[in-house]
Amino acid sequence: MTAAVGRVVVEADGGSRGNPGPASYGALVRDESTGDVLATRGETIGRATNNVAEYRGLIAGLELAAEHAPDADVVVRMDSKLVVEQMAGRWKIKHASMKPLAEQARGLADRVVEWTWIPRDQNAAADALANEALDAQARTGEPAVVGTAARQETTPVPPADDVTAPLEAPPSGTGKDTNPLLGWRGDVHGRPTTLVLLRHGVTANTVRKLFCGKGGSDPGLVAEGEAQAARAAAWIARHHDVDAIISSPLRRTRETAGFVARETGVTVGVDDGVEEAAFGDWDGHSFAEIMEDWPDELSTWLSSTAVAPPGGESFDEVQERVRQARDRIVEAHPGETVVVVSHVTPIKLMTRLALDGPMSIIHRMELAPASITTIAWWPDGTPSLRGFSIVPE
Repeated sequence: MTAAVGRVVVEADGGSRGNPGPASYGALVRDESTGDVLATRGETIGRATNNVAEYRGLIAGLELAAEHAPDADVVVRMDSKLVVEQMAGRWKIKHASMKPLAEQARGLADRVVEWTWIPRDQNAAADALANEALDAQARTGEPAVVGTAARQETTPVPPADDVTAPLEAPPSGTGKDTNPLLGWRGDVHGRPTTLVLLRHGVTANTVRKLFCGKGGSDPGLVAEGEAQAARAAAWIARHHDVDAIISSPLRRTRETAGFVARETGVTVGVDDGVEEAAFGDWDGHSFAEIMEDWPDELSTWLSSTAVAPPGGESFDEVQERVRQARDRIVEAHPGETVVVVSHVTPIKLMTRLALDGPMSIIHRMELAPASITTIAWWPDGTPSLRGFSIVPE
């Protein structure tokens, strides 16, 4: 059955219980104007990685669009930034096992007019189809196909030798192939993405201990800060083969990142997600001044990470954008070493993510200027904190 519609939306997802492990995809097509679902399909695909499953979901969704709305323009929406960015041509496909799948998808994508990344919670329908298929397989022990457009013939599954799945929580109901003995992890787990988190060198505001964040005065490094940045850059160049450098957009971090770029020959990119918290009305003031002028607001702020300074951001809000920045960086640089030049708050929050600790743990961390914190994120999502607030001599 085909539908005479102008535009359809393909929603697709995939996941692996193990990465690699038993895997499946879910895909559906809906009329963009009405929201009506035209067809759905979920299917197990044997043993594969998250990336393979996500590409298989995309392929299935494009096949459904061709079958049920052959004349419609197609909008693709997925929560895998890796797949969306690679298909849109903005990211390179580095791993051999991904290339045949991407080519197959491109052969079906002649009517795609838009590639859009969406948050996971907006992709629940495709996720549910993928898990329905995996649950059916778990009950019967046999491959499973579900949905209104279920079929038994399947696209051949490429070898499950790609373990560079993007860093994100597994789909609901899936698990991780996690080895808690981090020092014993081998090639079976793939190569981690290593984030070398560098706090900027000191500014005049750092020396005066003033609140200084997003939307504030944006000072540059003083001479001492430049010397600190130079020492840190030299240390990083000695200890790491750097593949990428990403900086907060603020001046002090861009200047610090420049020293790393000169030492390594790597260009600097910018990500707003690792920018310092916005302190609003408190920006440019010392703690003592804030205690005197905003005593009640300060007390409330100190008691809850969900509370923001007047006109600023809460730590909970910053945590969410830091988490999204981490996901973007790890998806874009699987198995690589990335220097991230940032600030006190984002680096503490990135460390909290790695330790899976309560938000209050950030108040128990002290991060020195131009210090280096290193976290490795494995393809299955397991983090490894390898150093915290190291100050090169």
